[in-house]
Parts: sequence; C-alpha cells; structure tokens
Amino acid sequence: MRYPMGRRIKKLKRIRIHREGTGTLIYSIVGIIVVAALLRWLNVSPIAFWAFVVVFGSVWAVVLNFYRCPIREFKDDTEKVVVAPADGRIVVIEEVEENRYFHDRRLMISIFMSLFNVHANWFPVDGKVKFVKHRDGNYHKAWLPKASEENEHADVMITTPEGEDILCRQIAGAMARRIVTYAKEGEECYIDEHMGFIKLGSRVDVFLPLGSEVCVKMGQATTGDLTVLAKLP
Repeated sequence: MRYPMGRRIKKLKRIRIHREGTGTLIYSIVGIIVVAALLRWLNVSPIAFWAFVVVFGSVWAVVLNFYRCPIREFKDDTEKVVVAPADGRIVVIEEVEENRYFHDRRLMISIFMSLFNVHANWFPVDGKVKFVKHRDGNYHKAWLPKASEENEHADVMITTPEGEDILCRQIAGAMARRIVTYAKEGEECYIDEHMGFIKLGSRVDVFLPLGSEVCVKMGQATTGDLTVLAKLP
C-alpha cells in the first residue's frame, strides 16, 4: 500500500538532465565551442577541424546520455514490491551471508550499470530510511563479487510498512569515483523518488529476506523504478 501522496507527488522538476551533470555538460560544451572557434580562427585544415568536432561532439553526446534524468512513475500497487533501483543488467541473484547488519542469510540481487545507462538511483521500496552509512574502499570492477564488500559503497537501510528491513547498496566501480546519496536517516521514502546517483560505471545491490519471490533472471536488462525485482514474503 502506498503512503499518502503529499510528499511523493511533490514531483521532481520535469528536467531531462540530472542536476549532478549540469555543470559538467555546460562547461564541456562551452570548451568545445571555444576550441572549435579557435581552430577556425587559426584556419586549420577542414579535416582537422571536423575531426575535432566529430570526436569531441561524440564524447559530449555520450556524457549527455549518461546524465539523462527520465521522469518515471511506477503504476502498480507497491505493497511488498521491490523495484529495480537502477538501469542496467542483472549480474547476481544468490543467497549470501550478510554479517554486517542482518547476521543471517539474505537474497542479494545486483544490477551493473554500464557507462551508457542512466545513473540515477531510485528507492526500491516504500518505507522509512533507517540509516545511511558510507564506507571507503577499493575500486574493483563493479561486476566482480568482491566489489560488494571491498569497494567504496554507501548503504541505505529501509524499513517497509510491513516491518521488513531492506538494504540497498550503491557501489563505486573501477571508473566511478563519486557516490551521491540523497537518502536521509529518519525520512520517509517512496518508489519513484531518487535515492542517489553514481558517476560512471557502477553497481547497486539489494538485500532481501529469504523467501522473496524473484521476478528477474540473470543477464536481464532492468529499468530503474519500473522493473519489478522481487515480491517480499
């Protein structure tokens, strides 16, 4: 069951670019334009000029794609539903021993985000943020099993309306060097709201109670805030 709509329908502004990338995109396109104008002023060969425009224009387009910020809304009932917190593909579905917080076995579902995915992260469940903890660490490739424990990461624990604790972990990858977490301890949170953002290739793990019904399979592409990962027991 959803919470009252007050705070959650205080919708994100209908922007198409995530605020984390606004400065980067503006400064980089200005730089490209300035250099292109300088090349024209210096009267360099047309081949060199267009090579610069095509190469750096393509790179800028990739960065633009990376910082897309789609406005999404999960249409179905959210009771006991866990939605994908990120765009990407499923790289792990397994039972693990989680000894840091739960001290028991949990079902872990992991989503790997490539450079070409949207990197905004959504809350996977409705509930209340129990705590947010950031841990420094290494920068292994994000799809490796040891990345979940050894890489720099941020843990967000959410208590659902039914009293289940769900752990969502944002993990830095070999290229990702900045994890942004918007979740705040003690705040109510809802599916459709942004939980955070991770820059460049990275991963998000979700730890669920055993007995949860898995609704995805290995290698499956996910759409953040829309793909149903699992249903809680």
